[in-house]
Amino acid sequence: MNAEGNPHLFELSVEDARAGLKQMTLQVDIAACEVRERRELMIEGPAGEIPVRIYWPEITGVDISFPILLLYHGGVFALGDLDTHENMARYYCKHAQLIVINVAYMLSPENKFPLGVEDCYAALCWAEKHAEEIGGDPLRIAVTGDSAGANLSAVVAQLTLSRQGPPIAYQLLAYPVVSMKMDADYASRKTFGQGEFFLSMMDMNWLSDMYFADPARESESLLASPILKEDLGGLPPALIITAGHDPLRDEGKHYADRLKAAGVDVEYVCFESTIHGFMTFAGALDAGKEALELAARKLREKLSD
Repeated sequence: MNAEGNPHLFELSVEDARAGLKQMTLQVDIAACEVRERRELMIEGPAGEIPVRIYWPEITGVDISFPILLLYHGGVFALGDLDTHENMARYYCKHAQLIVINVAYMLSPENKFPLGVEDCYAALCWAEKHAEEIGGDPLRIAVTGDSAGANLSAVVAQLTLSRQGPPIAYQLLAYPVVSMKMDADYASRKTFGQGEFFLSMMDMNWLSDMYFADPARESESLLASPILKEDLGGLPPALIITAGHDPLRDEGKHYADRLKAAGVDVEYVCFESTIHGFMTFAGALDAGKEALELAARKLREKLSD
């Protein structure tokens, strides 16, 4: 990618960055899996309707109630969409044998923090309320996302606990950004954030400025930086996946360590040889395929009856 001489994200307009990320993802994504059904809906959100895509796996028995997985796409709160994570949603649906709800939460800069967070929480509430209607189990709801989507998953897991909302049975966080404080002191941000390894800290600063109306103040919120929560006890079991050459590697490990210290059942796996975003590049990177296989296997195990 570097050899092609393309501009960095922070050098592009938001529209061009969105189009470029989508084009690249569709070129190197894993192949689409067949699912029994895919349906597009608009569900009620706090600031307007939220587009979602729901995917159903093949029925292998009688009177089956499937687990439900809410998927919050990556793209640093501004760039991804339902299409960039279509094949990932299909993969989890087929290989983890669950209903996937792919959520198109509000994006920045048009919609500032915390509108996207509240959309994600509203989708969780909708999933629990309508679980039986769509053939799902309201007691086996999981959340997942990559990068910004993993941030939103971690935030929603904390938020529903504090609001006494729908219980979450499992959280799958792929290379999460858990601190939106751009001055957070993580060695991997310095080592791998100069632009040679896909995601740079210049990109992160650019996207942070778009996400927040007041970055210095709002990045301190637990709705933005879940690592800042003092007590992580009571959160759902987790699988946290990171990449060895990712600016976000160390904060993912830090969050895993803090969850474990708080008594949460957590597994941490670092794919040492690869870069940020590798699970959405699974059509080109073997590590991406391995991570998707691991994630689907853990979802099946943790959400089984």
